[in-house]
Amino acid sequence: MAKFGKWIGAGLGAFAGGPIGAIIGFTVGSMIDGSSDAIKTATRTGYSGQTTTGGYVMSLLVLTAAVMKADGKVLKSELDYVKKFMVHNFGEASATEAIRMLRDLLEQTIPVNEVCNQINRNMNYSARLQLLHFLFGIAQADGEVDKNEKELIANISREMGLTDKDFESIQAMFVPNTEADYKILEIEPSATNDEIKKAYRRMAMKYHPDKVSTLGTDFENAAKEKFQSVNKAYENIKKERNIL
Repeated sequence: MAKFGKWIGAGLGAFAGGPIGAIIGFTVGSMIDGSSDAIKTATRTGYSGQTTTGGYVMSLLVLTAAVMKADGKVLKSELDYVKKFMVHNFGEASATEAIRMLRDLLEQTIPVNEVCNQINRNMNYSARLQLLHFLFGIAQADGEVDKNEKELIANISREMGLTDKDFESIQAMFVPNTEADYKILEIEPSATNDEIKKAYRRMAMKYHPDKVSTLGTDFENAAKEKFQSVNKAYENIKKERNIL
């Protein structure tokens, strides 16, 4: 609980005064009144101007709740996906606390646009890209991305200030089509071999796990999945075109 408690406190401090702080504060009010000094202290610190792990985790949980409710049903497969992600990256104890908080968040009305605008103002671009990648994973946990989920995630992407090309790139990692590999690299099938190579280098730099290293090794490891999708797309295109 100690590690997760620090994240909660840092998240409340990072987003004090905004919709995320209000949502999380309501959910964990009893914890703040309890014995967790980490939560009490971090809540008083205010926003530091940097993307913090605590602020990121709280943002992730709030948007996860919104996406899980988008198709009108909350599935066990989605909860299992979130818990598996949390266990893998943060350990069993933190994952259990995260799921408990998520269940409470699912009972709340999430003001998605206001939450995303706050994230846009206070979180760096690479961290926002990683949020989008995780949300698509949640949506696909039941085997397909529902239309309502896709529309909500598209809106989240826009409100967080991400480009259409970045949205299409990450979407293609979860919603395959005949041009998915090209979309992941943000190019057209008509691109030349040289353009493909340049696109790969650009995307490899944009999606490199080091871009979210300030959030700690937990999220840096999670970012590797997105980076691997870029590498796989490039390898598929090279094989298709016999590019050496």
